[in-house]
Amino acid sequence: MRRSFFLGLTLIAALLGAASEAPAQNAAGVKARGSSRAPAAPAAPAAPMSEAALGERMNANTVAVVSGTPGGTYFRMASDMAFVLDDGDDLRILPILGKGAGQNAYDIRFLKGVDLGFVRTDTLDQLREDKRLTNVDRHITYIARLFNDELHVIAPREVTDIRQLAGKKVSFDVKGSGTDYTGRSMFKGLGLDIEAVNIDQAAAFDLLKRGELAAVVSVAAKPVAVVAGFDPGERFHVLPVPFVDVLADRYFPATLTAKDYPKLVPEGATVNTLAVGTVLGAYNWPAKRLLLEVRRVPQAPASREMARGQPRGGARELEAFPGRPGMARRPQRRPGHDGLEPRRLPALPQRSQACLRS
Repeated sequence: MRRSFFLGLTLIAALLGAASEAPAQNAAGVKARGSSRAPAAPAAPAAPMSEAALGERMNANTVAVVSGTPGGTYFRMASDMAFVLDDGDDLRILPILGKGAGQNAYDIRFLKGVDLGFVRTDTLDQLREDKRLTNVDRHITYIARLFNDELHVIAPREVTDIRQLAGKKVSFDVKGSGTDYTGRSMFKGLGLDIEAVNIDQAAAFDLLKRGELAAVVSVAAKPVAVVAGFDPGERFHVLPVPFVDVLADRYFPATLTAKDYPKLVPEGATVNTLAVGTVLGAYNWPAKRLLLEVRRVPQAPASREMARGQPRGGARELEAFPGRPGMARRPQRRPGHDGLEPRRLPALPQRSQACLRS
């Protein structure tokens, strides 16, 4: 999972680096063309940057990323982005604690100052179901496909078939989390009518041990720390989940092994489950679109699973990418023989533009 994520980081870093490369190349070209002329007089020392200019620069080059709960996959990945993509005064990634993919979609759409966020490939479906919202597809877009989040259902060992949970109390983490929406959606697609409750994971596992819950659900990238840290003894295990055709347009099959959860999965066993893709989402600003093209990177065998569960429309060539002011403009390309469709993505807004969101 982390290899797949860092492939995405490499892609993002290359894009953001284009901003600084273009001015440098232009300067080099001017110097070469003018080498026969007499050297110009040294430029006067630049005036010290004013306080207002400093504030403007910091706001223009800071990108706020809403992530997830402390210790969770999204927050750890946002922290990795802040470390890997840091470019001093030219680019700063500012991670924000969040509830998870479910709430992140609303934060990207409505919160002033939130530029990016970790959401899932079923996020637009989630927002379309909210009757308060209109033109959902116009307001939320995605930048990069990152990694997969697997469905984990932890239940007593006497429960061997997920259909045995019908009518029983099952916890789906806190309200607004990615587990809350995606987990419920997966159970609905499986035709399971359960008593869904929202309890934070640590408390939910305590209730599971006391017999007050029939199962605890987590939808996150394996291995999930809270699941791996749970001590099941001889009482609990990870319940297998079948893949059904009705879920094929949103989710895809995945597996869990003893390598992921040595306490919950027997050595040599494979537990079938479902998965959903995680993407880096952004607010779809209508103006100032950059036309920076990114060709899809060929997939290594270890990252092929990452490509499944793409946002509707499949894996695509990204023709624009959020970037810093001054990022190089490159010519557009038409879809090639690989059948990839072009997708335009907006430039990240400067912080001073946040007040325009409506």
